[in-house]
Amino acid sequence: MGNGITQIAAQAGNEVILVDVDEKILNKALHAIKTNTSRVARKRFNGNQNQMKPFVEQTMMRIALSTDVKSAVQDTDLVVEAIVENTKVKQELFESLDSSAPQTAIFATNTSSLSGTEIASLTNRKDKFGGLHFFNPVPVMELVEVVKTEETSENTFKLLWDWANSLGKTCIECKDTPGFVVNRLLIPYLNEAIRMVERGDTSVEDIDLAMKLGAGHPMGPFQLADYSGLDTALAVMNDWHRRFPKNIAFNPTEMMIKMVKEGKFGVKSGEGFYKYK
Repeated sequence: MGNGITQIAAQAGNEVILVDVDEKILNKALHAIKTNTSRVARKRFNGNQNQMKPFVEQTMMRIALSTDVKSAVQDTDLVVEAIVENTKVKQELFESLDSSAPQTAIFATNTSSLSGTEIASLTNRKDKFGGLHFFNPVPVMELVEVVKTEETSENTFKLLWDWANSLGKTCIECKDTPGFVVNRLLIPYLNEAIRMVERGDTSVEDIDLAMKLGAGHPMGPFQLADYSGLDTALAVMNDWHRRFPKNIAFNPTEMMIKMVKEGKFGVKSGEGFYKYK
C-alpha cells in the first residue's frame, strides 16, 4: 500500500518521503515503484520514449527514502500511514509523530476498517486527523474512501478530499463506522462464505465461480481474501468483535483463525484458500 500511495502521489507532482524500518525493504520498494511507473508511462504515452523517459525520471526524483520517521515528518504537509492493521500500533505511531510534525500537518490513516477516532485519540491534532482508505493495487483501483472521524474539521476533510482527487481518484465520504462502506459489506460477505464451506453446503471454488458468473464480481470472496491477506482480514474481524461483541456478523470463523495460525495468509505466504507459486 505504501508503495502504491507513494507512486501515485509522486506521479501527480508531490514530493514524497517513503518511510520503513528497513533499508532493504525501501530499496526493493523503490525498484518496484520504478517498474510500475514505467508501465504507467508506456500505457499513457503509447510507448513514446521521448515522453516516457522524462515522466519516469521526474516521478522518481520526487521520492526520497528514510528509516527515521520522526525526521521524515519535520517539514511535511500530510502524513499518510499504511502500517499493520492494529489500533494500538497505529496509535503509538501517531502519538510519537505528534511532536515532530508541524502543527499545520494533517495526519491520515489508510486503515481499511479500524476506528480513526480511536487511532487519533492520543494525538493533539484530532481536528487535523482523518482517513484516506486507498484500495489495492493503489495505481489501478479508482476509489478512495475519505473518512471523517468524530473530530475531523471541515477544512481537514476538504483538504483530504481535494488531495485524493488531485491523484486522479474518485472519492466517497464515509463516517467513522466499522469498515466504512466497502469493507463493512465485504467482511460479513466473506464470513458467510466461509460458514457455507464449514457447513459443507458447497466448496470454495464453487462459491468463487458463482459470485463471478452469477453476480458479475471480478473475483470471488476467497480469491479476494487471499489477495488482501487473511491475517489482515482476521485482524479486522477481531477488532470489530472487540468493539461490537453482540454483532454475530463480526465474529471470526474457526476456519479463518486456524488458517492464520498455520501461516496461510494468502498470496503473500504462498497459500491461503488456494495455493500460489
